[in-house]
Amino acid sequence: MTSSSSSTSPSRKKLPKEFFDAHHHFLDTRTTHNDGTSFQAFLGTLVPNEVYLPVQYHCDIVKPLQAAGVTLVGSTHVECMPDNGVAEITWVESMSNTTREECTVQAIVASADLTKPTLEKELIQLRKASPQKLKGIRWILDCVGNFQGGGTTATHVATSRHDGIDYLRGSAGGYEGSVLPEFERGFALLEQHGLSFDLQCAPVQLPAAAELVRKYPNIPVVIDHLGKPRTLLGPDSDLDATQPNEKEWNDWRVGMKAMAALPNVYVKISMLGYSVPGWIRTPTRMALIKQLVTETVTLFGPQRCMVATNFWKNAALSDSDGLSDVGPDAVQLLRWLNEFLIEYSEEDRHAIFCGTAKAFYKVN
Repeated sequence: MTSSSSSTSPSRKKLPKEFFDAHHHFLDTRTTHNDGTSFQAFLGTLVPNEVYLPVQYHCDIVKPLQAAGVTLVGSTHVECMPDNGVAEITWVESMSNTTREECTVQAIVASADLTKPTLEKELIQLRKASPQKLKGIRWILDCVGNFQGGGTTATHVATSRHDGIDYLRGSAGGYEGSVLPEFERGFALLEQHGLSFDLQCAPVQLPAAAELVRKYPNIPVVIDHLGKPRTLLGPDSDLDATQPNEKEWNDWRVGMKAMAALPNVYVKISMLGYSVPGWIRTPTRMALIKQLVTETVTLFGPQRCMVATNFWKNAALSDSDGLSDVGPDAVQLLRWLNEFLIEYSEEDRHAIFCGTAKAFYKVN
C-alpha cells in the first residue's frame, strides 16, 4: 500500500501549545524483569519480548512534539492487560520515580476485575502502591460474541481471560440480559475509593453501560477510543469504499447519545484507525474521521472530550490496533485534530487537548 498523499497531509495550521496525553501504555513482556518478576504473561502470549518504556515514549512523543512547539504537560498510563494489576502499577510508579526526566506519567489507570470478591482489598493495595498517581480503573469489556482472533470481530482478546462473558449485557440468550450483579457491586466500590472508570466496550454495549452508569452519578467515567465504532468504511485494502456501515454507525450513535446524556461521562478521542483503518490515506476516509470527531465533540462538549495517542509501540498499531499498517505520528495527529476542530475557540481546544484530561484525572 502507498503512504498518504499530499492531499491528505495536515496543513501548517498551528498546533496546540500544550498537550496532556490522556492514554498510553508501557509494557515489558520479557520472561522476567530486572527484579525477577513477570506480570504480563498473558500479554506476552500476544506480543512476546515486547518492550515499551519511558525512554521510547520520550523519543516517539515528547521530543517530536517539543520540536514542533508543543509542550507535553503530562500523561496517563493505562493498564496493559497485566496478570497482576498491583504489580503493574508498582512497576510504573517505580519508573516514574527513577526516570523523572523521561517519564511523563502523572496519572495511572490500573487493572482490576470488578467481579472479584477480593476487589476491595485489591483497590486498597493499588492505592498503597501509588498513593498520588492512581486515578482510576479499567477492565476491558469489548464483547460481541466469542473471541475469534485475527482482529475479525469487535470482541477484544482481553475478554478471553474471563471466557468471553459480557459483564454489561449478560452472557446468555444473545446478550439480552442485564449487568452482572457482581460487576455492578464492584463498579459501585469505585465511588468509595475515589476512583474513575475507563470504559472500553463495543458500540452495541453502550446502552447497557449507560443504564449502569446512570445509577452512579458520582463515579466519573470516560469512554475509551471514541466508543470504538469498527471499520466504518471497511478495511483499508478497499480504499475506494465510500458508504459507511450504517448499522455500526447507528449503533454507535444510539449508544453515544445515551452516554452523553450523563454528565459524569467523558470520552477519549483516540485510536481513530480502528474506526476507519488507513484514515490518513484518502480524503474520503479523512472526511469520515473528521465527521466522527466533530460529532463526538458536539455530543459531549469540549469540557468532556480529551485527546490521547494510545501509544505503545508505533503509530500504526497505536492508531488502529492492528487493522492498518499506517497511522499518524503524534505531531500529525494533533495537527489534524486541531484542524478538524478549528471552528472551536482557543479555550475549547485547550480543554480538548489538555484541560479536560487534567481535570478528569485530577492532575494539578
